[in-house]
Amino acid sequence: MDPVSLDFNPETLVALNVMIAIMMFGVSLELKPDDFKRIARNPKAPIIGLVLQFLILPAATCAATWLLKIDPMLAMGMMLVASCPGGTFSNIMTWVARGNVAVSVSMTAVSSVAASVLTPLNFALYSWLNPHTRPLLTEIAMDPIGLLLVVIMVLGVPLVLGMLVGGRFPGLSRKVEKPLRLFAMGLMLLLAAIAFFKNTDQFLQHFNLFFFLVVAHNALALFLGYWGAKLSGLPPADCRAISLEVGIQNGALALVIIFTFFPNASGMLLIAGFWGVWHLVSGITLSTYWSRRPLEASVQTHQIQNKA
Repeated sequence: MDPVSLDFNPETLVALNVMIAIMMFGVSLELKPDDFKRIARNPKAPIIGLVLQFLILPAATCAATWLLKIDPMLAMGMMLVASCPGGTFSNIMTWVARGNVAVSVSMTAVSSVAASVLTPLNFALYSWLNPHTRPLLTEIAMDPIGLLLVVIMVLGVPLVLGMLVGGRFPGLSRKVEKPLRLFAMGLMLLLAAIAFFKNTDQFLQHFNLFFFLVVAHNALALFLGYWGAKLSGLPPADCRAISLEVGIQNGALALVIIFTFFPNASGMLLIAGFWGVWHLVSGITLSTYWSRRPLEASVQTHQIQNKA
């Protein structure tokens, strides 16, 4: 892959950090310790979802980029995205899709906490396992401790603060959650528009490099999430929730990591930047399709099978 020169600045990094922190704060306002206790009492669906998200998807991404000999810089971008936790918009999409929102929210919460360790670990591990990306990983000299601290600051801290504030002011979440989501969505779209406007020539020139990779990678994530849950015997509502959780990755977090640690990794930026847009398109399309397909028949079949 030829070098790509993209025009980004430190202000963009600050805005992305703020956006992710706001989204995590808003989502965690309604989370309570009892939510995690509920997961501990009935953990099957969230555990299956988290295994698919943090083990199966990164491993499958590593294998695919290795076997297909995808350009190392683009492959690292794909592995970084696959190592990120679920995006917060998956909760809304699950609701639209008539999926199990409780499973979606619990996965978002637990994956955001787990990502503090698993995102840096998975990215470093699978980038090292792929022989095509291993030399590049050494060349760009990733700082694992710094990466861990960034993930904790933009995910862990806002999540804890949101839970504390939500517990102290229980009615606050209903008033501010929607405005916070709309603000974060608007900010993300604004940043994407500015980035595209400032780099239009580069994006159009390299469109054929990243477009099909991102579309195929996102389809793989949605597929693994749904069929992994289905083959595990989970009901259709849980399968829809897990599919969207695994397929709607936190692309903004990937961008923050790239801007902070790999500012010259243009191929990674192309993948993560377009993923942040495309997964919204695919997620909204899929959730809208599912919203028109009722679950009752599938649920009854699942119950009959369980009784048998």
